[in-house]
Amino acid sequence: MNNFISANLPYLLAGISVGGQYALIAIGYTMVYGILRLINFAHGDIFTVAAYLMVYMNATMPLYISLPMTIILTVLLGFGVERVAYKPLRQAPRMSIMISAIGVSYLLQNLMWYVTGGLAQQYPTIPFISNTVRIFGATTKIVTLITPVLTLVLVMMLSLLIHRTKIGLAMRAVSRDFETSRLMGIKINNVISVTFIIGSFLAAIGSMLYFSNYTAVTPTAGAMPGLKAFVAAVFGGIGSIPGAVIGAFIIGICENIIKALGLTTFSDAFTFALLIIVLVFKPTGLFGEAVYEKV
Repeated sequence: MNNFISANLPYLLAGISVGGQYALIAIGYTMVYGILRLINFAHGDIFTVAAYLMVYMNATMPLYISLPMTIILTVLLGFGVERVAYKPLRQAPRMSIMISAIGVSYLLQNLMWYVTGGLAQQYPTIPFISNTVRIFGATTKIVTLITPVLTLVLVMMLSLLIHRTKIGLAMRAVSRDFETSRLMGIKINNVISVTFIIGSFLAAIGSMLYFSNYTAVTPTAGAMPGLKAFVAAVFGGIGSIPGAVIGAFIIGICENIIKALGLTTFSDAFTFALLIIVLVFKPTGLFGEAVYEKV
């Protein structure tokens, strides 16, 4: 029994941990979609840029400066992307905004290729969370234990922001009815900017947690986590923050159970197969609400 626990516990802990990291990215997708009805395809690349910022700044300044600076610059990047690529297209057809989002994604990827030469960079070791610990005979990193706790704390703080503050009330109003909110005097641009800022902040935190485990940083390193986070958001019900979080944890745990069974090759395929099955039977996702359009 002890051998069974020590052999399989690391996979379960890793699943919970990576699920929390997916959740932090998925919240950014689901919040932007909830307000703009837009999939921010550049979100996974912002997640990767945060990793590169940490790599290069940690090489030139102490950790207590590089860590907050990484978060601040990632937030500024998310804010800038919204202002430059999405705000001018506010009245444009959705297809135009989607094309702009894809363009920003490829622009960020190519800039990372140009700046880094495409070479993998080693993510810096963050003291304490990168240390290893033994639990019931299984060895894992402390970041694996911290991630789900930190994720839930951040989600609770976000929930308080949305339900207890004026900007949160405005965000809920805009997500419910964009045009009516504008007519009621809500500053739409400010609400959207705050949404991108929150999403980028969570992506920066998720990036630090993710790359503390998977330390090789490449220009495309965030593509698969970003895609899985998007799948988690759709799986849970795009536009629903609790749905995105629960969907992320389910995907993270399931893919690591697949790895524990020795089917590592199929872990990614299982994620997308699970999404297809859920959408066949519940197209709005687990916690999504059916949207009715007036004719």
